[in-house]
Amino acid sequence: MKLRINSPVEMKKVGAIIAGTAQPHDILLLTGDLGAGKTTLTQGIAGALGVKRPVKSPTFTIVREYREASLPVFHMDFYRLEADDLSSIDLSAYLAEPGLVIIEWPEVIKAELPDEYLQLVISRIDDSWDSTKRVVEFRPRGLRNEGWVETILQKVE
Repeated sequence: MKLRINSPVEMKKVGAIIAGTAQPHDILLLTGDLGAGKTTLTQGIAGALGVKRPVKSPTFTIVREYREASLPVFHMDFYRLEADDLSSIDLSAYLAEPGLVIIEWPEVIKAELPDEYLQLVISRIDDSWDSTKRVVEFRPRGLRNEGWVETILQKVE
């Protein structure tokens, strides 16, 4: 299941739809090259859930918490995390929280994740430096996430 996105504004709108359909304990994995739009999507999610402060990539902090959201958001970025350095974060504690866990660069910790999650693969449509066109591919794992994707796509159209 794929969705074409033409601008950062559209990416944030998709994020808002995801936010409106997310439930406590949902896990959203965001995969894509640097600059693909992972944090832009997260900004749309957090904004729709009532976060007023800036939503920035947690590349250097590993985790940014937005507990003030109507559904708490835990935004993680494992780009700089070494494969054996997961001890610096209590991932299981975040997964146990009744919030939405969003993980950028999940490849580093894939073995530590539960079996069920929704992965979004964000790809540029072309290689021009100023292109804002993207394709978002939805890869659900588990019944909840398959239904979540159907709901999201119905609301986008």
